Amino acid sequence: MARPSNLEKMSFAELSKMEAKIERLKIEKQSEERAALREKVTDMLKQHGFTMEELFGKGRRGGGKVAPKYRDPKNPSNTWTGRGRMPRWMFAKRKARLRGLRALPLLENESDYY
Repeated sequence: MARPSNLEKMSFAELSKMEAKIERLKIEKQSEERAALREKVTDMLKQHGFTMEELFGKGRRGGGKVAPKYRDPKNPSNTWTGRGRMPRWMFAKRKARLRGLRALPLLENESDYY
């Protein structure tokens, strides 16, 4: 390992090069340690008669298709699952509904409070 006095004498380019090398080595070491641990766990599971899938499942399933929750009454082919960005037709309908609610008085007799 470079000593602190040596590091201070190094140029920016040399320090950047060393930093990149260190980062690459860290990634390699982590991968090696993870592989070794995975092998060790797999061996332990085999000794006890299990497989990784039995204990941990097969991992995440692919993003399956979701049934639509909302359908445009004017055009039934327009649907929305409720995920992601709200479609324009739904936004317009929601905005119109909010405008209609604002037109309604909130209190029975609003004039008494102004």
